[in-house]
Amino acid sequence: MRPVSFPIDSRGDEPRFLAIARAVSDAIASGRLRPGDALPGSRALAESAGVNRNTVLAALRELHGEGWIETDGTRGTFVTRDLPERKARAMRGLPAAKRDAARPAFELRGVSPSELGMRHHPGPVPPRAPFPLLGGWPDVSLVPHAEIARAFRRALARSGSELLGYGDSRGDQRLRRALAALLAQTRGVVAGEDGLVVTRGSQMALDLAARATLARGDVVAVEAYGYRPAWEAFRAAGAELVPVAVDASGIRVDALEALARKRTVRAVYVTPHHQYPTTAMLPAARRLALLDLAKRERFAIFEDDYDHEFQYDGRPTLPLASADDGSRVVYVGTLSKVLAPGLRIGFLVGPRALLERAAALRAFVDRQGDLAVERAVAEIIDDGLLARHARKMRRIYRERRDALAEALEKKIPQLSFDVPAGGLAIWVRAPRKCDVDAWALRAAERGVLVHTARRFTFDGRAEPRMRLGFAPLEPKKIQEAVGRLATCAS
Repeated sequence: MRPVSFPIDSRGDEPRFLAIARAVSDAIASGRLRPGDALPGSRALAESAGVNRNTVLAALRELHGEGWIETDGTRGTFVTRDLPERKARAMRGLPAAKRDAARPAFELRGVSPSELGMRHHPGPVPPRAPFPLLGGWPDVSLVPHAEIARAFRRALARSGSELLGYGDSRGDQRLRRALAALLAQTRGVVAGEDGLVVTRGSQMALDLAARATLARGDVVAVEAYGYRPAWEAFRAAGAELVPVAVDASGIRVDALEALARKRTVRAVYVTPHHQYPTTAMLPAARRLALLDLAKRERFAIFEDDYDHEFQYDGRPTLPLASADDGSRVVYVGTLSKVLAPGLRIGFLVGPRALLERAAALRAFVDRQGDLAVERAVAEIIDDGLLARHARKMRRIYRERRDALAEALEKKIPQLSFDVPAGGLAIWVRAPRKCDVDAWALRAAERGVLVHTARRFTFDGRAEPRMRLGFAPLEPKKIQEAVGRLATCAS
């Protein structure tokens, strides 16, 4: 193979195996290693990096899990052959100085601050039931209520007059600073406190981004299985939505490319980390292809990273935004899943011109967020409570994921599924002729709530699939819920 050096630059407390994995993926994404190139042996890599072989093997497992490399029997390890050849910034983030795009690489055709409208699209709230197998619903009984209350009291005691008055429509400065540090450290998204807007949940972020970006009649591509509240935000901005096929690896970028040849696509909305609702993870090859396509066709990528914290097998794949220079990816996130939906903390990261429009729109719709709550959340992040709570919830939710998978295998063997590596739900497939909607109605009568495919298909058609959430219930209740679901099967 061609000799390629891997400069290893550890970031803070980053484990050494991750630094090695990032160095190799940077070499691949920059074009210094091409698809099909052989990698040095693990012993040679260990010697050149000055680490033991186990560290290198851990790095190779990380790279394989993210789709950067593949093994070929006894021949060795190679760069994945279906990665598109390109010279681009690595998928593992950019230095802060590079993320400074004043203007987006796509056209801003949406409403301007002088052309304001008001919309509100609250999502449906399911009825109370003893056994909610609903994906995306965290267990709020495990939220550290006392610590949040103390953080709220500290915030008011220190800055009550400031926090109870009018403030910045972009959000509390300290929270923006804390979120910016969090995104840089855990997701490779380097934005800075002036590179994001705090919103009341991710739905507001999506609505603001849509109205700041789109004009009536603009085509927005969406995943054919997807998140309907996001679709409605785009429709409310006047967009025409076109579904793009989804398979076991997420959105089909080749299908999106075919659409772009026929229509002028202004934006695509994607959930690449845990595709909603299927939980599929978009592999590296498709991520690179999607970024390349957006660059060629000059459309925006709306990336919804709604539950980044919950990856149980391996480490979370970094967002598309971590490889963007700030001009193309509009990144939306939330703390609702990891902390509490009721706190209504979301955020929007994107080009400065878009953020200025979004902040202006927000000022006339909502004026500002709850500054006291925002400051309290900043205290929680800065004190390390959020990170500790996330670690605890990953352990608990992984146990509940496994409990749901085991219960389904034992009690409803006619359902098939893949155990997801992350997320808060399992996407299950029923026999072809099974009427899952009737099944769900019978289950609801017995106190078990489930979401069927009709909720997620673009045209609302029925399919023999369900999304079963495991986060709200303890393992014993999961067992009982699945037992009740089984008795309603026919």
